[in-house]
Amino acid sequence: MAQPDLHNRERLKVLIADDVQETRRNTRLMLATIDDVEVVAIASNGLQAIQFANEHRPDVVLLDVNMPGMDGLTAYREIAKLHPTIGCIIISAEKDTNTLQAAISAGVQEYLVKPFTGDELETAIKKVRAYVTQARQKASEEAQIHKQRETYLAQLAAEYAKTHRTDDRAMEVFEQLAINPVCETRWLQTLAMIYVVRQKWSRLKALAAKLEKRNHK
Repeated sequence: MAQPDLHNRERLKVLIADDVQETRRNTRLMLATIDDVEVVAIASNGLQAIQFANEHRPDVVLLDVNMPGMDGLTAYREIAKLHPTIGCIIISAEKDTNTLQAAISAGVQEYLVKPFTGDELETAIKKVRAYVTQARQKASEEAQIHKQRETYLAQLAAEYAKTHRTDDRAMEVFEQLAINPVCETRWLQTLAMIYVVRQKWSRLKALAAKLEKRNHK
């Protein structure tokens, strides 16, 4: 299913995280003047930002660099691990070169220096909105391609299992399926039998450990 187009009057959900109350209030007031933007959560530190991002699934997070407990860049790295298509605007009291480079390395799209104006914030929001739209479209296309590939591999696996193939091609197909964390157990078991026939003992040992771990979940 395609992700919604954020340009199609879809409200952009924003999370604000800053340890200074005045900054949180001013940022929210400025965002209220931007069309199709909705503030869904406000955090006072990095840990809260991660928690609220998981709960509210914003499209964009505005994170202050320096916050107690966990800084904004660390928080965004954690958020991006679980939600890689969430955009980010980093807010800082000064435009430090090292911090800017760290933000770029973390995948941050925009960087605002306090005090910033409503126009500067709106420009940053528009840029990150475009990024989110593109990132989600790309993720949707990649997911569709992955699904088609998995379906094709499963069809080959069913055919190879039926004819008891143990050649290189069959082994390759089952190994590709085994990469998937939710690979069907029957394909893993078939791969194990192929390893026995082919005397691939080291691979069999690794696969057996994987099956053992799955059985104990």
